[in-house]
Amino acid sequence: MPETALSFVGVTKTYSRSHLGRTTTTRGVEELSLELASGEIFGLLGLNGSGKTTTLKLALGLLRPSKGEVSVLGHPSGTAKALASMGYLPELPYFYPYLAPREVLTLYGRLSALPASSLPGKIDTTLEAVGLSRAADRRMAEFSKGMLQRVGLAQAILHDPTLLLLDEPVSGLDPLAIAEFRELLATLNAKGKTLVLSSHSISEVEKICHRAGILADGKLVRVISQTEWSGEPGRLEKLFVETVRPFANA
Repeated sequence: MPETALSFVGVTKTYSRSHLGRTTTTRGVEELSLELASGEIFGLLGLNGSGKTTTLKLALGLLRPSKGEVSVLGHPSGTAKALASMGYLPELPYFYPYLAPREVLTLYGRLSALPASSLPGKIDTTLEAVGLSRAADRRMAEFSKGMLQRVGLAQAILHDPTLLLLDEPVSGLDPLAIAEFRELLATLNAKGKTLVLSSHSISEVEKICHRAGILADGKLVRVISQTEWSGEPGRLEKLFVETVRPFANA
């Protein structure tokens, strides 16, 4: 059996907010149970406010569950061992525009405690992997959105993590950049990396993912395997719409 890369067991996250002596609670996710096998690409789908961001933050250890357990390769989320095995690409990565990719990766490599002796070579290899070798020393103020996404992916994979969490990885990219980014992700998966994509781009999830989970109103309401949509373009979107429509109209 494949090793479990990411596990949620009965996870609930509730947010509390106090204002003028009154406390209100909001549910982020409720009773979320999900296991991702090592080596799979999993798509996380849902309308705005469905719990996708909360789920990613729980996996990263940026949030602690109100109930339940989250683990990464058998380690509790947020611990040093869990974090060392993960890479994260936020929806809107920000880098100082006056820096070049090589400088940014040097910074992240040091923050990740990568050995100084091997860091330059690892940076060169990573820049080549994401197609930025020729732009390694250009200021990022000159970069397109697609190139900045490549820098974001480079910082996520620099320390050679096992699990990658990608939040809207193709948001705002042109069609060519989307196709190239899809190829990059497929190459990473072919090397054994486990990928989690949180996305509104259902067509991209359909093209690359092995399974997809649909969140609605903070609950994981459906998990769909690739066999259920393969061979019929647009099928995943139809399944998504029929699943979330009752919640949107409630």
